[in-house]
Amino acid sequence: MKVLTEASSMASQNNHTTGPKRTTWTHIALAVKDIDASIAWYKSFTHLRLLARGEDLDGKNAWLGDPAQAEAPFILVLGQFFEGHDPFAPAAHLPMGPFAHIGIEAASQAAVDEIAARARAEACLAFGPVQMPKQIGYVCFIKDPDGNTIEYSYDQGVYEKAREVWGRKSALV
Repeated sequence: MKVLTEASSMASQNNHTTGPKRTTWTHIALAVKDIDASIAWYKSFTHLRLLARGEDLDGKNAWLGDPAQAEAPFILVLGQFFEGHDPFAPAAHLPMGPFAHIGIEAASQAAVDEIAARARAEACLAFGPVQMPKQIGYVCFIKDPDGNTIEYSYDQGVYEKAREVWGRKSALV
């Protein structure tokens, strides 16, 4: 019973002074084999930048995000577990794909082509670039060092549909 009481009192203490004012999504987390290689890859192939790094007895972690989204951050969390310290073991950490992916919309078709060319040169282009149906747009899929799929798209319509349905008002946090 003492453990339950300690856990309850710990849960009522806040560690941070800033947070959302409503429930919102904040991150996607991926297990990685080499955190330094993954950080370097995401910094090279995406607009994401390192926000924080950490290490504890179980492993290393990193948060990457878009600096322009400080008011409503959506973070890519990378975690590398030390041998024998994976709290999810024996479950395997499978990569996302072929359909499951992280989607990034580019500002132009040329930007998608440029990423695809770089990915092809570094042997991590998985698909495209190709024009897909209207709701998908012009896309290419690339693979991170652990085999996770990252989609670059152009003219997908996400922004247009969100503004059409939800309006332009900002209800971020």
